[in-house]
Amino acid sequence: MAVKPGDFLLVNYTLKVKESGETVDTTFDSVAKESHIHREDSTFGPKFIILGEGWLPKGLEEFLAGLDPGTTKTVELSPEKGFGTRDPGKMRLVPLRRFREKSGVEPIPGRQVELEGRTAVVRSVGAGRVQVDYNHPLAGRTLVYDVTIDKVLENENEKILNLIALRIPEVQKEKFALKKRQSDLTIEVPEEAFYLKGLQVAKKEVTSDLQKFFPDIDTVAFQEVFKRSEPNPELPVTTAKATEVSPEKEERAEVEPESAPKKAKSPAKKKATTPRKPSTTTSRKRAKMGSENQR
Repeated sequence: MAVKPGDFLLVNYTLKVKESGETVDTTFDSVAKESHIHREDSTFGPKFIILGEGWLPKGLEEFLAGLDPGTTKTVELSPEKGFGTRDPGKMRLVPLRRFREKSGVEPIPGRQVELEGRTAVVRSVGAGRVQVDYNHPLAGRTLVYDVTIDKVLENENEKILNLIALRIPEVQKEKFALKKRQSDLTIEVPEEAFYLKGLQVAKKEVTSDLQKFFPDIDTVAFQEVFKRSEPNPELPVTTAKATEVSPEKEERAEVEPESAPKKAKSPAKKKATTPRKPSTTTSRKRAKMGSENQR
């Protein structure tokens, strides 16, 4: 069945610039490696979109409407139907020091940076200034898409999980658990997402998306559950050994108090025998002194 605006889709594509034949974007890992645009921190796979929401160039979305899932088509888009024509007014000269402070990186021609909340491309560097271009990197280019509608999403949970993944791409969407009761939706957040930077903002964006595309959802709650970590499998073995030895120690402890007094008597006898010699000598001296006085 042909797709229409408002459908939740998974789309595969490869994008080339007509003027140069250069591959600049793709959803396929193998194509990215062949074209030398592969990045280790990039995630490849079908792109999730809601047709008509502007998540793809306008001309491409118009082309997709009416296509059947599973068919691969090639479409050429003029700059007006792609990312627009180049606007000279979006070129800026930024002092080098300010550029470093705001972007946190060194200016290199061709580098794409975030500057004052906007995406820009460094065009040139010189005389203590950096020329940046706020036009889209593909503005003014004729685009060629090889595109396939991979799947039309029908299941509500699958739609919700893909919306979550759109805002929190760092965590696999399958790790989020969903519980819905009438108009209330609870999203259980996995531990991997607890300390992500900007998580609270992402939650707000997810809530806005869900309430926009699912009119029957009034309340969205995020539940963070801290579960007990599983014990190390080696620990029970160590504990078992300690348990086997402990009864013997207890038996020894019961026997030792009875023999303890016997050990204590031996040093007492030695101390008692040592002072007897001087006491005998003293008694003899006193006896002699007594006999002299009597004399």
